[in-house]
Amino acid sequence: MDSPQHDRLLIIDFGSQVTQLIARRLRELSVYCEIHPFQAVTQDFLNGFDPKAIILSGGPASVTEADAPRPPSWVFSRGVPVLGICYGQQVMMDMLGGEVVSGDGTAEFGRAYVTPTEDRIALLDGWFGDGAEQVWMSHGDHVSRLAPGFEVYGTSPNAPFAITADLDRRFYAVQFHPEVHHTPNGRTLYENFVREAGFTGDWTMASYRDEAIARIRDQVGDRRVICALSGGVDSSVAAALIHEAVGDQLTCVFVDHGLLRLNEAEEVVGMFRDHMNLHVIHAEEQERFLGELEGVSDPETKRKIIGRLFIDVFQHYADQIDGAAFLAQGTLYPDVIESVSFSGGPSVTIKSHHNVGGLPEKMGLKLVEPLRELFKDEVRALGHELGLPASFIGRHPFPGPGLAIRCPGEITREKLDILRKADAVYLDQIRRHGLYDEIWQAFVAILPVRTVGVMGDGRSYDYACALRAVTSVDGMTADTYPFSHEFLGETATRIINEVRGINRVTYDITSKPPGTIEWE
Repeated sequence: MDSPQHDRLLIIDFGSQVTQLIARRLRELSVYCEIHPFQAVTQDFLNGFDPKAIILSGGPASVTEADAPRPPSWVFSRGVPVLGICYGQQVMMDMLGGEVVSGDGTAEFGRAYVTPTEDRIALLDGWFGDGAEQVWMSHGDHVSRLAPGFEVYGTSPNAPFAITADLDRRFYAVQFHPEVHHTPNGRTLYENFVREAGFTGDWTMASYRDEAIARIRDQVGDRRVICALSGGVDSSVAAALIHEAVGDQLTCVFVDHGLLRLNEAEEVVGMFRDHMNLHVIHAEEQERFLGELEGVSDPETKRKIIGRLFIDVFQHYADQIDGAAFLAQGTLYPDVIESVSFSGGPSVTIKSHHNVGGLPEKMGLKLVEPLRELFKDEVRALGHELGLPASFIGRHPFPGPGLAIRCPGEITREKLDILRKADAVYLDQIRRHGLYDEIWQAFVAILPVRTVGVMGDGRSYDYACALRAVTSVDGMTADTYPFSHEFLGETATRIINEVRGINRVTYDITSKPPGTIEWE
């Protein structure tokens, strides 16, 4: 990544599960930052990156172990502010002459309260309210002796050095995690840190838009770009940004596999082709996909069939575009982070960040990934900058396999038609009640069973369906949305009355984990 126009903050990652949240908090403060694993932070890297400040993340290791991960010593000799968080505090103390001990009954996990010492520092401006501040602790080891030059500015029952600082060198360290929402005032601490480091908060979507357009033009030149347009927020914003940069040099391919929501293909193609004047190939391949899915009930087999057919179809249409040299993808920064192994070994890589696996190499194309520096919320903000409709930008996530994984068991055209109509009624209900933006994702799943019901004076034997609605921050964990019984009753009545083929409605109250958001 390359954003020389902005002051940069470097986050050195030691394997914490919440390191991404640090970056998100800083981006919310309009500070440009990047996460890099500790083993990648060489002296040459530091010289090239030239950070204005450094944050050392938490992590699962113990600094008391011989092979514990450590940042290079050059981090502490660059003359820039450094903030250590949890493990980051411990490794800072250990490397600068302090002492860290394991166990001895002083572990803290969960909510704790930090109280201030008499001395106050700028890092804690606006931090302590009534003499104590709620924080989130997660540590087994703790600092038992401060490094020379450090003083204590906050304590908790099991962390006597919960907040420490060496003001002369501008080194700060906290034992808790200010990035998680369980530390309610954590944003204030980060805001004070970046202010002390001299950041001006110049990382905005307006500036990013201009810089990204310039980079795309420089990369693409006079050659052509093709984009797999799914209709999701990421690919849509990427397409709109690239079109603003290179205009008619972009061709989008929208693969309609017959597994979309009601009127979705018309809405997506209409917006990009008719209202934004993009060149969109509408690949109507419903028969091909549904034909190969006929009789298939295993969810993994469904996914593999859909993935293989998508690549085949996209390749077919892309071959018709003369002079194509680039493939555009809506890769986001979390995809990039997750594709870098913390320990350097392939076994812990979470996923590859290439959205259309294998296509760039197979087709001999280079990648254009204009969103790879952004988080999801930043992509939505960029979409607003580009003039995409708010209703489109704010849409709930929709899985690549589409309705195939909301139709457990065998897929039939009849079941897909019923599912589309029921899903449309459900989402209409959510919007009517003003709940859409409170929910991360909501949908209907049609169940592979028929149930007996009474419709009027007659017997019915139709499908049951399940409503699903969850709240989440990033989709990794999720809680069921607490609809009122009145809402659920009203929605069930509408679905049964308006959708022929369903006579029973249930509500899925399973969290993730143990369940997943989707049914398959």
